[in-house]
Amino acid sequence: MKQIVWTLSIALMVVGIVIAQGPATKSPVQSPASQPGPQTVTPQAYPAEQIKAGELRFTSQCGFCHGRDAAGGETGPDLTRSKLVAEDVRGDKIGPLLRQGRPDQGMPSFNLSNTELGAIVAFVHDQKTKFEALGGGRRAVDPTDLATGNATAGQRYFNGAGGCSRCHFATGDLAGVATRYQGLALLQRMLYPSGGQRAPARPKVTVTLASGQTVVAPLAIEDEFTIVVLDPSGARPTYDKSKVKFQIDDPMSAHFDQLGKYTDADMHNVFAYLDTLK
Repeated sequence: MKQIVWTLSIALMVVGIVIAQGPATKSPVQSPASQPGPQTVTPQAYPAEQIKAGELRFTSQCGFCHGRDAAGGETGPDLTRSKLVAEDVRGDKIGPLLRQGRPDQGMPSFNLSNTELGAIVAFVHDQKTKFEALGGGRRAVDPTDLATGNATAGQRYFNGAGGCSRCHFATGDLAGVATRYQGLALLQRMLYPSGGQRAPARPKVTVTLASGQTVVAPLAIEDEFTIVVLDPSGARPTYDKSKVKFQIDDPMSAHFDQLGKYTDADMHNVFAYLDTLK
C-alpha cells in the first residue's frame, strides 16, 4: 500500500511540474500561400486600354504557366505575390527578365517590342493591385483553361501554318505523348520541350574565321555585336560578328519563335490535338 501511495505522489509531482512549466511551445507550420505577399513598393496606375492589351498578350504567351490572371499555375509562380513584381517600377525589373528569360527554370526569353512589354507590365501590376486588395492565397489552375481547344483545328495548324510537322510526327516521336504527359505537363512539354526539369543543351555555333579556320563549340552568350563560345579548356573566346561568319544550331529556337506566333486559339487547339495522341 505504501508503495502505491509513493508512486501516486511521484506521479502528481511530475504532473505539477509539467503544469507549472506550461504547454510546450510549437511553431505553427503555415503554407506559404497563407502568408501575405510582398506589397507593391511603388504604386502604379496604367490606362485601361494598355491593361487590356497586356491581358491579351499575357494570356496568349504567359497564361499557361502563370495562370490567365497571373495568379500562378502548376508550372509557373504566382506573379501577384512576386517580390520582383512588388519591387518593379514600370518594367525596370520585369522587362529584363522577359527579354533574358530563365532557361534553367523552364522560362524562355521573349522578343517583345517596347509597346508589348509595357502592356504586359501594366496588366501584371494591375492584377497585383487587385489581389492585394482582395487578400487570400494562391489558386489552382482552372481545368477549363486547358479544355477549350478544337482538336481538328489544332491538327490543321500543326500540319500547316504552325510548321510543327516539319520536325514532329504524330505516329513517330509524338506517338502516345498524351499517355506519357497529361494536363499541364503535356502543355509544358508542348511549349517548352525540356519540360522545365533541367536546363536544355546549349545551342551549337559554327564560327568561320577570316583565316578560314572553323570553330564548332557550345554557344555561351550572343548579343548584337559578339558571340561568346565555350571551348573544351573552359575558356570563353569572344568573336566580333562583323569579322566572322557564323551559324547557330539551336533545336529549341523553333519553339521559342513559336511562342511569339501563337494566338490564344492556336495554342489551345494544338494542345487539344496533342491530347488526342494517346
